[in-house]
Amino acid sequence: MSAVTVWRAANYVRMPWKNGGGSTEEISRDGGHGLEGFGWRLSIADIGESGGFSSFAGYQRVITVINGAGMVLTVDGEEQRGLLPLQAFAFKGDSQVSCRLISGPIRDFNLIYSPQRYHARLQWVDGMQRFFSTAQTVLVFSVADEVTVLGQVLGHHDCLQLDGNAGLLDISVTGRCCIIELTARG
Repeated sequence: MSAVTVWRAANYVRMPWKNGGGSTEEISRDGGHGLEGFGWRLSIADIGESGGFSSFAGYQRVITVINGAGMVLTVDGEEQRGLLPLQAFAFKGDSQVSCRLISGPIRDFNLIYSPQRYHARLQWVDGMQRFFSTAQTVLVFSVADEVTVLGQVLGHHDCLQLDGNAGLLDISVTGRCCIIELTARG
Protein backbone atom coordinates (compact mmCIF):
# COMPACT_ATOMS: atom_id res chain seq x y z
CA MET A 1 0.00 0.00 0.00
CA SER A 2 1.28 3.44 -0.93
CA ALA A 3 2.00 6.09 1.71
CA VAL A 4 1.33 9.77 0.96
CA THR A 5 3.19 12.60 2.74
CA VAL A 6 2.70 16.30 2.12
CA TRP A 7 5.75 18.46 2.80
CA ARG A 8 4.93 22.12 3.51
CA ALA A 9 7.36 24.83 2.36
CA ALA A 10 7.16 26.58 5.74
CA ASN A 11 8.72 23.51 7.40
CA TYR A 12 11.67 22.84 5.09
CA VAL A 13 15.02 22.56 6.87
CA ARG A 14 17.70 25.05 5.79
CA MET A 15 21.24 23.65 5.53
CA PRO A 16 24.57 25.03 4.24
CA TRP A 17 25.84 24.14 0.78
CA LYS A 18 28.53 21.50 0.61
CA ASN A 19 30.98 24.18 -0.65
CA GLY A 20 29.87 26.73 1.99
CA GLY A 21 28.81 29.27 -0.64
CA GLY A 22 25.13 29.51 0.30
CA SER A 23 22.20 27.57 1.70
CA THR A 24 19.55 25.10 0.62
CA GLU A 25 16.11 24.20 1.91
CA GLU A 26 15.83 20.43 1.88
CA ILE A 27 12.41 19.13 0.84
CA SER A 28 12.86 15.35 1.05
CA ARG A 29 15.33 12.50 0.55
CA ASP A 30 15.39 8.73 0.67
CA GLY A 31 18.03 8.31 3.38
CA GLY A 32 21.57 9.17 4.44
CA HIS A 33 22.76 11.88 6.80
CA GLY A 34 23.83 15.44 6.06
CA LEU A 35 25.04 15.66 2.48
CA GLU A 36 26.12 12.03 2.15
CA GLY A 37 24.59 8.60 1.61
CA PHE A 38 21.25 9.51 0.07
CA GLY A 39 19.95 7.82 -3.08
CA TRP A 40 17.92 10.90 -4.07
CA ARG A 41 17.31 14.34 -2.64
CA LEU A 42 15.03 17.29 -3.49
CA SER A 43 15.91 20.82 -2.44
CA ILE A 44 15.53 24.53 -3.16
CA ALA A 45 18.69 26.66 -3.32
CA ASP A 46 18.95 30.43 -3.03
CA ILE A 47 21.66 31.84 -5.29
CA GLY A 48 22.48 35.46 -4.50
CA GLU A 49 25.56 35.85 -6.67
CA SER A 50 27.39 34.19 -9.54
CA GLY A 51 29.76 31.41 -8.48
CA GLY A 52 30.58 27.72 -8.27
CA PHE A 53 28.36 24.75 -7.50
CA SER A 54 29.09 21.97 -5.00
CA SER A 55 30.36 18.66 -6.37
CA PHE A 56 28.28 15.50 -5.88
CA ALA A 57 30.45 12.72 -7.35
CA GLY A 58 28.49 9.65 -8.41
CA TYR A 59 25.19 11.54 -8.69
CA GLN A 60 23.13 13.05 -11.50
CA ARG A 61 21.63 16.52 -11.03
CA VAL A 62 18.60 18.19 -12.58
CA ILE A 63 18.20 21.90 -11.83
CA THR A 64 15.36 24.32 -12.64
CA VAL A 65 15.12 28.06 -11.92
CA ILE A 66 11.86 28.69 -10.01
CA ASN A 67 12.24 32.41 -9.11
CA GLY A 68 14.24 35.18 -10.74
CA ALA A 69 15.38 35.93 -14.29
CA GLY A 70 17.64 32.89 -14.71
CA MET A 71 21.31 31.99 -15.04
CA VAL A 72 23.90 30.80 -17.50
CA LEU A 73 25.76 27.66 -16.44
CA THR A 74 29.29 26.72 -17.40
CA VAL A 75 29.74 22.94 -17.18
CA ASP A 76 33.26 21.49 -17.42
CA GLY A 77 34.49 24.68 -19.12
CA GLU A 78 31.66 24.86 -21.67
CA GLU A 79 29.09 27.65 -21.41
CA GLN A 80 25.51 26.38 -21.79
CA ARG A 81 22.40 28.15 -23.08
CA GLY A 82 20.69 30.51 -20.65
CA LEU A 83 18.59 28.63 -18.11
CA LEU A 84 15.30 30.50 -17.83
CA PRO A 85 12.49 29.88 -15.31
CA LEU A 86 10.93 26.40 -15.39
CA GLN A 87 13.47 25.00 -17.89
CA ALA A 88 15.13 21.88 -16.49
CA PHE A 89 18.84 21.20 -17.09
CA ALA A 90 20.65 17.94 -16.26
CA PHE A 91 24.35 17.46 -15.55
CA LYS A 92 26.69 15.04 -13.78
CA GLY A 93 27.22 15.75 -10.10
CA ASP A 94 31.01 15.55 -10.40
CA SER A 95 31.16 18.13 -13.22
CA GLN A 96 32.83 21.47 -12.55
CA VAL A 97 29.84 23.85 -12.64
CA SER A 98 29.56 27.59 -12.15
CA CYS A 99 26.75 30.02 -12.81
CA ARG A 100 26.43 33.59 -13.99
CA LEU A 101 23.18 35.19 -12.87
CA ILE A 102 21.30 36.93 -15.70
CA SER A 103 19.76 39.69 -13.57
CA GLY A 104 19.83 39.41 -9.80
CA PRO A 105 19.26 36.58 -7.31
CA ILE A 106 17.39 33.38 -8.15
CA ARG A 107 15.91 30.33 -6.45
CA ASP A 108 16.35 26.94 -8.04
CA PHE A 109 14.80 23.53 -7.56
CA ASN A 110 17.15 20.55 -7.49
CA LEU A 111 16.86 16.81 -7.91
CA ILE A 112 20.10 14.99 -7.08
CA TYR A 113 20.01 11.22 -7.48
CA SER A 114 22.28 8.21 -7.82
CA PRO A 115 21.82 6.72 -11.32
CA GLN A 116 23.34 3.46 -10.00
CA ARG A 117 20.48 3.21 -7.46
CA TYR A 118 17.52 4.88 -9.22
CA HIS A 119 15.82 5.45 -12.55
CA ALA A 120 14.46 9.02 -12.50
CA ARG A 121 12.05 10.98 -14.68
CA LEU A 122 11.36 14.70 -14.18
CA GLN A 123 8.83 16.81 -16.08
CA TRP A 124 7.19 20.21 -15.64
CA VAL A 125 3.46 20.44 -16.33
CA ASP A 126 0.86 23.21 -16.26
CA GLY A 127 -2.93 23.02 -16.20
CA MET A 128 -4.82 19.76 -15.95
CA GLN A 129 -2.74 16.61 -16.56
CA ARG A 130 -3.44 12.93 -16.13
CA PHE A 131 -0.67 10.37 -16.21
CA PHE A 132 -0.02 6.76 -15.30
CA SER A 133 3.07 5.67 -13.41
CA THR A 134 4.66 2.46 -12.15
CA ALA A 135 7.35 4.38 -10.24
CA GLN A 136 7.85 3.34 -6.61
CA THR A 137 8.11 6.99 -5.53
CA VAL A 138 6.24 9.89 -7.12
CA LEU A 139 6.82 13.49 -6.05
CA VAL A 140 4.74 16.50 -7.10
CA PHE A 141 6.34 19.91 -6.38
CA SER A 142 4.10 22.98 -6.70
CA VAL A 143 5.21 26.30 -8.17
CA ALA A 144 1.64 27.65 -8.18
CA ASP A 145 -0.44 29.10 -5.36
CA GLU A 146 -2.58 25.97 -5.59
CA VAL A 147 -1.97 22.53 -7.07
CA THR A 148 -4.39 19.64 -6.54
CA VAL A 149 -3.14 16.04 -6.65
CA LEU A 150 -4.52 12.83 -5.09
CA GLY A 151 -7.14 14.85 -3.19
CA GLN A 152 -4.49 17.06 -1.58
CA VAL A 153 -4.12 20.80 -2.10
CA LEU A 154 -0.52 22.00 -2.31
CA GLY A 155 0.48 25.63 -1.81
CA HIS A 156 3.44 27.48 -3.31
CA HIS A 157 6.57 25.23 -3.09
CA ASP A 158 4.78 22.46 -1.16
CA CYS A 159 5.54 18.88 -2.23
CA LEU A 160 3.49 15.68 -2.20
CA GLN A 161 5.44 12.44 -1.87
CA LEU A 162 3.92 9.03 -2.60
CA ASP A 163 6.06 6.04 -1.56
CA GLY A 164 5.68 2.29 -1.92
CA ASN A 165 3.78 2.07 -5.17
CA ALA A 166 3.77 -1.48 -6.54
CA GLY A 167 1.15 -1.12 -9.30
CA LEU A 168 -0.04 1.27 -11.98
CA LEU A 169 -0.94 4.66 -10.51
CA ASP A 170 -3.57 6.82 -12.19
CA ILE A 171 -2.72 10.39 -11.15
CA SER A 172 -4.40 13.65 -12.09
CA VAL A 173 -2.84 17.02 -11.25
CA THR A 174 -4.20 20.52 -11.69
CA GLY A 175 -1.78 23.47 -11.65
CA ARG A 176 1.82 24.30 -12.48
CA CYS A 177 4.12 21.72 -10.94
CA CYS A 178 7.06 19.36 -11.35
CA ILE A 179 6.42 15.62 -11.40
CA ILE A 180 9.31 13.34 -10.43
CA GLU A 181 9.15 9.56 -10.74
CA LEU A 182 11.79 7.43 -9.03
CA THR A 183 12.21 3.66 -9.23
CA ALA A 184 14.97 1.72 -7.49
CA ARG A 185 17.21 -0.24 -9.84
CA GLY A 186 16.62 -3.93 -9.32
